[in-house]
Amino acid sequence: MALDYTVIGERLKKARTDKNMTQEKLAEKIDVSVAFLSRVERGSSHINLKRLTQICEILGVTEGYILNGASSNSKNYLTAEFNDILSNVSSDKQKLIYKIAKVISEEE
Repeated sequence: MALDYTVIGERLKKARTDKNMTQEKLAEKIDVSVAFLSRVERGSSHINLKRLTQICEILGVTEGYILNGASSNSKNYLTAEFNDILSNVSSDKQKLIYKIAKVISEEE
């Protein structure tokens, strides 16, 4: 499975904002430019494992959560992301998303 850098960036941004940390402060702590960190959070630049580990330690999250949306002992891949999507769309769109997901989940 290929990594989705957009989702990884979104998770990094959420972890950073949950800690009430600015991009400037985090960039300073890991010795990168704010522009680079911004590109990582948007998914347009890739991040190496060394930097990812540094960020995770600073933000108090696991690499597993950032890479696959779950801690190493969780089975809920992308659950939070789906909940965010569903909470921001109309009930008609929620029904459509549900129907599509149901069809996909029933395919063999």
